[in-house]
Amino acid sequence: MRAVVLRDGRLQVRETPDPKPGPGELLLRTLSTAICASDVHFMDHPELAVDDPTGRSLYDTNRDIVLGHEFVGEVIGHGPGCTSQFGVGSRVTAMPIRLLDGGAAGVRIIGQHPEAQGSFGELLVVSEVAAKPVSGDISIDAVALTDAFAVGEFYVRSAQMREGEVAVVIGAGAIGLSAVAALVSRGIEPIIVADFKSDRRELARGRFGAHVVVDPAEKSPFDAFRDVRAERGLPGPAVVFECVGAAGLIQSIVESAEMATRIYCAGGWYTGDALDITTATRQGVTIQFGGGPHPQDWYGTLEAIATGRLDPLPSVGKIIGLDEVPAALDLARRSDGPPRIVVHPNGDIQ
Repeated sequence: MRAVVLRDGRLQVRETPDPKPGPGELLLRTLSTAICASDVHFMDHPELAVDDPTGRSLYDTNRDIVLGHEFVGEVIGHGPGCTSQFGVGSRVTAMPIRLLDGGAAGVRIIGQHPEAQGSFGELLVVSEVAAKPVSGDISIDAVALTDAFAVGEFYVRSAQMREGEVAVVIGAGAIGLSAVAALVSRGIEPIIVADFKSDRRELARGRFGAHVVVDPAEKSPFDAFRDVRAERGLPGPAVVFECVGAAGLIQSIVESAEMATRIYCAGGWYTGDALDITTATRQGVTIQFGGGPHPQDWYGTLEAIATGRLDPLPSVGKIIGLDEVPAALDLARRSDGPPRIVVHPNGDIQ
């Protein structure tokens, strides 16, 4: 198959062996897949996966690795032991994990392991037990964004916001927008969004429902928080959803925060960072890193998209083919592109 292949530190669009479904696995023709910043992080920080103690990811310079983990596909084959649940021609999606021996022997992250080739290829293998059907009247591109929007759902669910608290979302990329969508779905307001880019700020407000947007170059989001709290007579602290992952950002948030601020770090920290624990202690902040999304978040987000309660498509700025993926990944690296770029590996680009 043709695919976007990472090998020996180089990214190429070329032929690589077709993935073969094992016991209880489905072979898919990839219909739609989305580019995520974690694809770039995996490429740029191989040290994190060269010796992953969990075994879930593996950066092996001597083996082809096909990136991509947000996808929808059409069933074209079955491994041994599959049920009749998904016939040939069925459209499915799944959480991006490949189960070994039904999960008894561990899991592999799809798109981050040579034994779990990703969705930036014409073909893809997924575990049948993890798959969910996608009906014909649902946009495949919307479903391909399930994984991204499940991240915001996880962090907002974890926050369990209380009356009087004010949500502050730092960054209006796909993850920031997913947090806004999850907050809006719960009727939480006001929602403050900070981003340097005007188009992303307007997307957060005009298409996803944020109430106040701010350019951090002109005004601190915490000044905006204090203004909003005073205007509305809200007594609670800020609940911050950090959705950028830039070095020094958490320390800056901690220094700017008021006592009892809660910070949920969704930005993806792959380079490491430093935090002054004394300042964090003095401020009395609570910080949560990682941990999701959980299956309830992932499949709940899929259901919300399928029923029309969530429309993630405004976050998509471009639909491309395989040959354009390397350049699009570079855009994601620089945060210069739209929040999400969607790939149709087998063509069908309109």
